[in-house]
Amino acid sequence: MLKQPALEKLEAMRLHGMAHALREQAGSEQALDLSFEERLALLVDRQLTWRQNEALQARLRRAKLKANACVEEIDYRAARGLDKSLVRALIQESAWVAQHENIFVCGPTGVGKSYLACALAHKACRDGYSVFYTRAAALFRDLALARADGSLRSLLLRLGKIDVLVVDDWAMSPLVESKRLSIPSIPKLLSMIQWAHA
Repeated sequence: MLKQPALEKLEAMRLHGMAHALREQAGSEQALDLSFEERLALLVDRQLTWRQNEALQARLRRAKLKANACVEEIDYRAARGLDKSLVRALIQESAWVAQHENIFVCGPTGVGKSYLACALAHKACRDGYSVFYTRAAALFRDLALARADGSLRSLLLRLGKIDVLVVDDWAMSPLVESKRLSIPSIPKLLSMIQWAHA
């Protein structure tokens, strides 16, 4: 018989995965055939899996990725010039993130650049990295507002803590001269972020 106080204590300690697994074990006759150590190992495994799933969901919410893109659904049959071996190399534990490498996805409109970028970012999230997706216009607006209200360093520090920053629609329309002077180039944006950490 399952003790309700034990379940309540597990929930109070935020061991929700373990509590759920314990309820399942209480209703399973097969669990009775397992030793105490085996049942405990199953409870611990379930709790670890629950925590990892919760952390992944939190990273994905914070990432605000545009599309429900994932690397497993990339279509290599379309004539987009995708190098399958290169993409496979990039998705191997998202090593490019750990090595602080940048990826620029270039091509004509409609070939799936945003989807590919979001798919790589989604894989990075699954591998435990923090990700943030934004459109260039929104990023430049936020930078201009932060510069105006004096919070630029704070914004750059927040951006610098992100492992993968996906900036979409970088050069979608020509810039007027006044905006061109206030919008940083990619190397300048990266150096600004590094400056904020110095």
